[in-house]
Amino acid sequence: MAYPFATRVQSITSSAVRDLLSMIQTGDVISFAGGLPDEELFPLKELELAYHKAFRSGGKSLQYGPTEGDNDLRLLIQERLQVKGIPASYDKILVTTGSQQAIDLVAKVFLSPGDTVLIENPSYLAALQAFNMYEANIIAVQSDSYGMIPEELEEKIITYRPKFIYVVPTFSNPQGKVWSKERREALVNLAMKHDLLIVEDDPYSELRFTEEEPIPLAAIDPSGKQVIYTSTFSKTVAPGVRIGWLTGPKEVVRKIALAKQSTDLHTSSIDQRALCYFLQDFSMQQHLHRLREQYKQRLDVMQAYLTKSDPDLFQWVEPKGGMFLWVSINRSIDTADLLKVAIEEGVAFVPGAPFFTGHPHTNTLRLNYTHSSPEVIERGMSRFMKAIGKVLASRVYER
Repeated sequence: MAYPFATRVQSITSSAVRDLLSMIQTGDVISFAGGLPDEELFPLKELELAYHKAFRSGGKSLQYGPTEGDNDLRLLIQERLQVKGIPASYDKILVTTGSQQAIDLVAKVFLSPGDTVLIENPSYLAALQAFNMYEANIIAVQSDSYGMIPEELEEKIITYRPKFIYVVPTFSNPQGKVWSKERREALVNLAMKHDLLIVEDDPYSELRFTEEEPIPLAAIDPSGKQVIYTSTFSKTVAPGVRIGWLTGPKEVVRKIALAKQSTDLHTSSIDQRALCYFLQDFSMQQHLHRLREQYKQRLDVMQAYLTKSDPDLFQWVEPKGGMFLWVSINRSIDTADLLKVAIEEGVAFVPGAPFFTGHPHTNTLRLNYTHSSPEVIERGMSRFMKAIGKVLASRVYER
């Protein structure tokens, strides 16, 4: 039977990361593929106590709740945002089922078929999936290590009149880079000049390895009308709790809340209530300090393997935080082909091509350093280097 699928799903493709994670579930494969935090660092005891407290608080924790989210949780998120300099009020915060739902809801509310979204290239893969689902015209803006190039951005704003600009300016996925203060200000100023929305996706900023905390775009926006800001507790508490949020102009948040009603009515009540107790009773700063210390150590181990190899073989920018190391191979190697050899050696990564719109850089790849212990990273990088060696040797043999 030819099923009458909607046009928006006929060309949809699966996530390369999700497919890869499914493929390597069995066998002795060390995975640097997924954007996973380390479950060994989850605050299990504290979360258990928080959920116990939520269940003891009565049946209301298991009842339907407001679409906008648990009132106490929204107030706690408001406090966290204000510490970052984001003047978000309680009534402009919407709790979502992870920040991925926030991205999907923004796309659902703003994108009609053929509407344009401006992005960096490469960009977050699951955001590209969401925009494609709503049949958007996705246009990449030329960027460098400091962020989008303002002249190129304005030219594409004028040419394409986008519905919004989507960016991950702090420890970006996949590149792990940080936009400069000047580029952040330039983006906000151009959004104001052309009356455009910015969608700022910020899941990683609390996983920084330096004392310097990059200022969010939402904190630069003087009017509070240009930036929709979204973040999540998935990277800092646990992904399985599935709690994210967004904030932005009041009328925008209201419209997105209406869209959420038709999606899931509201995010899980018991998870929101437990997270409230967790944040009230537990020191997040102490927990974040531990995560930053552990993840920086793991990054150092991974980089050491790249550094001690042929100095002309790899190119990368050392991340100042986040979860990913973005690597370019200075040889004519397609990392999709390299992956096949790597899996045979017992290690996996994500080839860079799926993160691009338009012409991909096939010599790139993304490595996750947060999920594996330093000892496992050492074994995995040893296997990775062996796979590289095999591919390079085969090229010599073919000649």
